[in-house]
Amino acid sequence: MVQFVNSKDSLVTEAIDGILAASGGALTRLDGYPHIKVVYRSDLDKSKVALISGGGSGHEPAHIGFVGQGMLTAAVCGDVFASPSVEAVLAGILAVTGEAGCLLIVKNYTGDRLNFGLAAERARALGRNVEMVVVDDDIALPDLPQARGVAGTLFVHKIAGAAAEAGEPLAKVKEKASAVISAVRSIGMSLDTCTIPGSEKENRIKRGMAELGLGIHGEAGVEQVAFDTAKSAMVTVLDKLSGHLQPGPHIVLLNNLGSTMPLEMSVLSYELATAERSEDFKFIIGPAQLMTSLDMHGFSVSVLPAKDEWVTAMQEPVALAAWPQMRAIARVKSAALPDGLSPIRPIPSENADTRSTIEAICDLLIESERSLNELDAKSGDGDTGSTLASAARALKGAMDQMPLADLTQLFPALGNELSQTMGGSSGVILAIYFGAAGDACASGLTISEALSAGLARVSQVGGAVKGDRTMIDALDPALAALSEGIKSAALAAREGADLTAKIGTAKAGRAAYVPEENLIGYNDPGAEAIARVFEGLAREIG
Repeated sequence: MVQFVNSKDSLVTEAIDGILAASGGALTRLDGYPHIKVVYRSDLDKSKVALISGGGSGHEPAHIGFVGQGMLTAAVCGDVFASPSVEAVLAGILAVTGEAGCLLIVKNYTGDRLNFGLAAERARALGRNVEMVVVDDDIALPDLPQARGVAGTLFVHKIAGAAAEAGEPLAKVKEKASAVISAVRSIGMSLDTCTIPGSEKENRIKRGMAELGLGIHGEAGVEQVAFDTAKSAMVTVLDKLSGHLQPGPHIVLLNNLGSTMPLEMSVLSYELATAERSEDFKFIIGPAQLMTSLDMHGFSVSVLPAKDEWVTAMQEPVALAAWPQMRAIARVKSAALPDGLSPIRPIPSENADTRSTIEAICDLLIESERSLNELDAKSGDGDTGSTLASAARALKGAMDQMPLADLTQLFPALGNELSQTMGGSSGVILAIYFGAAGDACASGLTISEALSAGLARVSQVGGAVKGDRTMIDALDPALAALSEGIKSAALAAREGADLTAKIGTAKAGRAAYVPEENLIGYNDPGAEAIARVFEGLAREIG
């Protein structure tokens, strides 16, 4: 996999310096590259307890992203998924620890426990007051003697960080951190493994499956489960957590494990907020990238009881861009549309033939979703099929409200429906088209003449004409031939659509921004859709 990396050897140090360069001076590092990679607060106050965490890199923004007022004092970084050395951890301790002492917050992995633990012993021998807590929040492997530390570690950072910032003594800070560790629980799910720079990607998760409970270093999970929807994924994760929830409300942390799109994470937020046990969750952190696993396409959920003390600590402000703050989970607010935007609904009427024809066209567009997307990916953003299919599904669902027996009302109703359910410019174009066709039909023109009038209006408003490599290249000849019958119109539409594969310069639409070599040999997806519609009509009517 190609990545924006200069070299595997310099990846982590260059990334750290990039973070520091963009921090506005808020962060400082020790001059110990490449073996000692320690980042700490530039506004270091040694009169307060220092909090140090860290581990292997590849989990960004953890841990450097949480170094700052109200959270960590310092982060000690290893190479990708590799624990930092004892010397590196010791350097961090010595650099930031004053008389108030230091608390090491360690995720439960053998390398981290050993290296942080030995560094703590050596620091104590040098007179430093050092304590250590180990986070073991992962519930994926219930039979594991020592559970792994994952995203729930961030609760410890935040609550212990609030205590340290308030000037509480080391013993109290450790006590609070330990209490959080005993209560926080986490589990994750992913559709894919991660890509370690310089290594081949392991493709162990089969298509159509998701891995439940995999580790943040790409370790295999407890099982692979069939993947269906975001809803089923969230239900599975919450079912695993349900046995670990304490009575009363909880704080939930929704973590993006790396490459899950913000849209996907928002859908997962919706499923979390509307889940059967949503009453268990009162506050949310995220959704956001908080503790990632490089580019893993997954998410994790961490839960902590919403005790008043912990809620107060979680609400303490921090000056960190990577921390999204905690918010209450609220009901979705909605308001009525402003006056003038609610469309006037026509009186529904029935016509079996018209209904059958429209439904057949809708089914054709739904079946063509994937192939039209693949065609659009050659010259656009790969969504033509999805746009048309989504509108077709909505239109099928609205058939009972359509004035099917009156074309003068049906055409505007179709335009109104498509303008609301079809994204991008396509919905607007078809709304103009059917609106003009309805006006022409009401003026006494034939169906063929009315449809041609609609096309003329679209060209007038949108500026595209035949030859510009748009759907008009199929629609124009089809309507011109319609008076000869639907079969002739279908043949003309197909010929027009196929001719677009020879047009190397588009003059309208997204294809206008695409180089010629990406266009030649491929039909315009809009024209192809029109051709398929007319071919479908020929089969249905003819």
